[in-house]
Amino acid sequence: MSTRTAKPPMSNRKFLAVWVPVLSFVLVLAVGANIALGIFSNWVSSQLGTGTYTLTNTEDAEGWDTTYNEADHATLEETEAAAEALVEEIAAEGIVLLKNTAGALPLTADAPRVTLLGRGAADPVYGGAGSGSVDTSSAVDFRSGLQNAGIEVNETVYSLLDAFAQEAPRADIVMDKPEESRYDVGEMPVAQYSDEARASFADYADAAVVVIGRGGGEGGDLAQDMTGWDDNYVDGQHQLELNKDELDTIALAKESFETVVVVVNASTSMELGTVQHDAGVDAVLQVGSPGQSGLNALGRILTGDVNPSGRTVDLYAADFTQDPTFVNFGSFAYSNISGLWSDGSLGVDGNGYFVHYEEGIYVGYRYYETAAVEGFIDYDQAVVYPFGHGLSYTTFDWAVAGTQLGDVDGEISVDVQVTNTGAVAGKDVVQLYYSAPYTPGGIEKSSVVLGDFAKTGLLAPGESETVTLTLPVEEMASYDYRGDRAYVLEQGTYELRVQTDSHSLKAGVAPIPYTVESTVVYSGDDHRASDQAPVTNQFDDVSAAFVDAPQDGKILNMSRADFAGTFPTAPTAADATASPEVVAAFGEYDAAAAAAQSDATMPATGQDGDLGLIDVRGLEYDDPRWDALLDQLTVGEMTNVILNGAYNTGAINSIAKEVTGDYDGPAGFSSFINDAVSGMAYPSAVLVAQTWSKDLAHDMGVSIGNEAIFLGASGWYAPAMNLHRSPFAGRNFEYYSEDGVLSGKIGAAVVSGAASKGVYSYVKHYALNDQETNRVNNGVATWANEQAIRELYLKPFEITVKTASAPMRYIADDQGTVAEKEIGATAIMSSFNRVGATWAGGSVPLMDTVLRDEWGFRGIVITDFNLYGYMYPDQGIKAGSDLMLTFQPMKSLADTTSAEGVSNIRKATHNILFAVANSNAMNGVATGAEISYTPPTWRFVQIAVDVLLGLLLAAAVVWVVRRVRRHRSAEAAQAEADEALETGAAEQGAAEQETEGAGAPEDDDRTSPRA
Repeated sequence: MSTRTAKPPMSNRKFLAVWVPVLSFVLVLAVGANIALGIFSNWVSSQLGTGTYTLTNTEDAEGWDTTYNEADHATLEETEAAAEALVEEIAAEGIVLLKNTAGALPLTADAPRVTLLGRGAADPVYGGAGSGSVDTSSAVDFRSGLQNAGIEVNETVYSLLDAFAQEAPRADIVMDKPEESRYDVGEMPVAQYSDEARASFADYADAAVVVIGRGGGEGGDLAQDMTGWDDNYVDGQHQLELNKDELDTIALAKESFETVVVVVNASTSMELGTVQHDAGVDAVLQVGSPGQSGLNALGRILTGDVNPSGRTVDLYAADFTQDPTFVNFGSFAYSNISGLWSDGSLGVDGNGYFVHYEEGIYVGYRYYETAAVEGFIDYDQAVVYPFGHGLSYTTFDWAVAGTQLGDVDGEISVDVQVTNTGAVAGKDVVQLYYSAPYTPGGIEKSSVVLGDFAKTGLLAPGESETVTLTLPVEEMASYDYRGDRAYVLEQGTYELRVQTDSHSLKAGVAPIPYTVESTVVYSGDDHRASDQAPVTNQFDDVSAAFVDAPQDGKILNMSRADFAGTFPTAPTAADATASPEVVAAFGEYDAAAAAAQSDATMPATGQDGDLGLIDVRGLEYDDPRWDALLDQLTVGEMTNVILNGAYNTGAINSIAKEVTGDYDGPAGFSSFINDAVSGMAYPSAVLVAQTWSKDLAHDMGVSIGNEAIFLGASGWYAPAMNLHRSPFAGRNFEYYSEDGVLSGKIGAAVVSGAASKGVYSYVKHYALNDQETNRVNNGVATWANEQAIRELYLKPFEITVKTASAPMRYIADDQGTVAEKEIGATAIMSSFNRVGATWAGGSVPLMDTVLRDEWGFRGIVITDFNLYGYMYPDQGIKAGSDLMLTFQPMKSLADTTSAEGVSNIRKATHNILFAVANSNAMNGVATGAEISYTPPTWRFVQIAVDVLLGLLLAAAVVWVVRRVRRHRSAEAAQAEADEALETGAAEQGAAEQETEGAGAPEDDDRTSPRA
């Protein structure tokens, strides 16, 4: 029989050695998690919810009308249905008929049977990637769009294309990760059209519709060289040329079908000379990126139910490599700026990069039209489609019905009667250009510049409509940054040209002369009427990099006087060596030095007061009550808002300001960092601009505003108004056009529409953010002379700030009287890049002098996503970037105590609150309102977990203590027993010895003691 020996209990020393570290780890983990949740609470809130604010108005305000902004529909579902119909309408007016030989379109059959060819037919490009993307999972595709218009589609071929598209890779720009991006065109080789598919052509032979697609995305540009990406490109070809598979597909269509229609599904211009000049291609349509329901409009255009009226928003060149921007677009690194700030996880290497705008003002049609006038190019060889080009199924005659030629401080207006002289109803676009007198060697001037445009309503055959085009005379002035340092309207005869596009006068409509008797310099008190202050040079540090004759390390200005001798060249090694001033500008911003040099006085903070944000709604920006309100705020309240501006503006309970929802993006509401918001997928900005309709643009803004009311949005990160400087820019789908006037007037209409529903639109990216390559690598240094900066790249922002307008309702007195006034653009987003060597968001000339002093902007400026080291919040709020698109503690303010620092904080807060106070965020709020806050569910979960962990830890500690005590008691008892045993044994031994010495005991019944 075996016996089991009991395992001795673990000693206290070993027990504590195991459990004390375990409990300590749990305690540290719990404390660390709570600290992290406190520090990153704003980011966590953006993912899991911000909580709810309960607003309580006073009894005195009962019955007041505090619905300042009201939706046009009863429900979100009705709003979305109306938005979807609008998307189709925008596409119907924005799709451009580029070519239509012998009236190939519309298709004449009652129920056309067509074959879709090209992988793009089964894989549409609805928009672009990145923060401007929207949910298109339920969007109408090419097949459905055609079928919905009564067209039968060849299912055999479509199924083949669909299967191929699901397996074959296609271009995909991964934000700021060029190493992960792809540039494959991914067209299906014609050899993969099966015998069955080819045999099916005969049953669907009314037309072949060949779809060519190109996408785009934030954080990467399109490929200027496809070497290594697509075996069907010749080495050196670029992504915007048709590759062999695409050309083979068109050839297959030509040999198999009588009618061949090419559909370009892209939001950038492409090299289309091969299809334009191919007699076998009967029609070409540009559909842009059509959003949720835009492809329904394509079907209706093919059948003739809709007459196309879109116009191009870019000039389509024959050879993009010969464009003056080609050699100065892409990645160019300074050789002496490296490792300043880097984080591989964010795609940043810390080096310094630059780009030179050597072409100056000669971008897009301004170059091609002017170069043709000067005999530098053969226009017909260099240009496939002019800017503003578009065909129709009908014809129109124009006649100038009247002109008003104001003086140099006034306005020009031209009335044009448009008559439909064809057989079907249609809409037409009238374009007004001007030509200014040019002196070789003087101020640079394009031969034509767009001044205004107008679109008619739907005109039945024989019907007429008179449209009026207006142009302030001051807009014909050119900016002279070298001489008068001001806008100058030079003496001479100007021509007003009513044109069908940038190249062609309307037949029978002669140019209208406008004479300027003597040169006008708009400076000092004689500044332009539209400006709030005199305009003079603000970017001398940038312009100083440019010279008029070749010089090492300097940028050569391209000049109309000598296109051949000044045509842009690629940067040299000398260009890549940054000057000491540029190197210094790339360095760290010194907030302490700024404070030491400041003469600011410490403003009041944390003062007693009873004003709420609602009390300053409708007041002018400089009304004294704004100062009283700002006096009430603490530095902590203000900085918490400034530093936590990612997709919201923060709450300030003391003035009854709730948190606002501010969301992306140009193609409709989306939430880039979570799934909180998803709105209608609108067409790309390119397709919106291709309508050339200010009315439709305004309708889109109103539609966005209606959605905002139901989605809880007050701010919208859109519209985007940078220019298509190059067709290779990856984000062109977000931007309207190559032209600042078209971009500005369409954008201003969108902003006005959104503002009518209380939405402040962050017009972006201000400014010169015209390429994606190296955009966050310490901010690509963008070099352009001041004339180009002002006349081109700032123009759309200027037009929007000066002209956007919408009615705004507010409470005018303590009786609840509702009044109304006009509100304009109240939000701007600055950009990642540098203007010259200075970060755009930290440029005082850009963010303050030009934007606020000259143009009169009042409102909020937010940075682009402020993750990167060179985007200093102190520098930003000093310059005029008020809100950091980031979360604490990703960024912080270095100076929150000096008079300079607190003054900048107060100014930024004023700007933020001005926009919010006049927005739909104040719906339901009356004077005297109070706000109570209920934390989000995750906060209660956090508390519950903390309590549970606390109880468990307490229980564990009690258990450990009790166990240690029990073990100690047991050890003490055992020790006592052992001692007693030892004592008894000793006594027994002594007795036995005594007995042995005395003989046997007398009492035999006596027992021995037991151990």
